[in-house]
Order: sequence, then structure tokens, then C-alpha cells
Amino acid sequence: MRVLILREEKGIMIKVETDKAPAAVGPYSQAIVTGNLAFASGQLGIDPSGNAGADIAAQTAQAIENLAAVLTAAGSDLSRVVKTTCFLANIADFAAFNEVYGKYFTGKPARSLIEAAALPKGSLVEIEAIAEIF
Repeated sequence: MRVLILREEKGIMIKVETDKAPAAVGPYSQAIVTGNLAFASGQLGIDPSGNAGADIAAQTAQAIENLAAVLTAAGSDLSRVVKTTCFLANIADFAAFNEVYGKYFTGKPARSLIEAAALPKGSLVEIEAIAEIF
């Protein structure tokens, strides 16, 4: 895990990076911690080596595992998630996605879910989250 402290005018932001989740594919951080919140960037259904699951269920589980790794590095975990935003490449995958999602997010955080025309690296799912830190 690598953490970089960034200064901002009204406080401190902590940039979070972990090798337990895929590296960012652009000019952004895996997560930023500010105040008592962690803002995790969208996680795809690929493992840290770049391999994608075969279907929406496998990719959803991997995206959530990636999210869990990023949140752990940020000082939080899935049980502290207050809001997720989820993107599906095909809304017809909603039921299968929802079944896997429900097994991980038993606390039922607030959620938005939309169909996206396309997701990076051909992924079927992307999930971002806001969580309280410990």
C-alpha cells in the first residue's frame, strides 16, 4: 500500500493506492480520504493482474473484492459503506448483479445504478463507493 498526503486549503486529503486492486487506468486515485470519509473510485470486474471474470456474477464479485481492498487500504471496509454508484454495461444483467451485490452489502447502503453505453476495458460492471473510516 502507498499513501500520499495531499494538502488542500481547508484540511488534508490522503491519496490511497493498493496493489491488492487493479491500478488506476487514468489520472486519478483508487481512493481519497478526507475528514471521516473515504471516496473510492469505480472498481471494475477485473483482478489486479487485469483478468476479467467470465460473466456478470463473477465480475460483480471481483469488483466488490477490489472495492473492499481499496477501502481496507483507506481505513474502512464494506460494512462502513454509506453510498454506492453502480454502472452496468447491460441493464438486463440487473438481477444477476443484484444477487451478488446483496451478499456483500448486507447493511444496504444507499445506491444508484445506471446502464452505461460502455465501461473501461470492456467490463460488464463498475462500482464506486463512499464509506466512513474507522
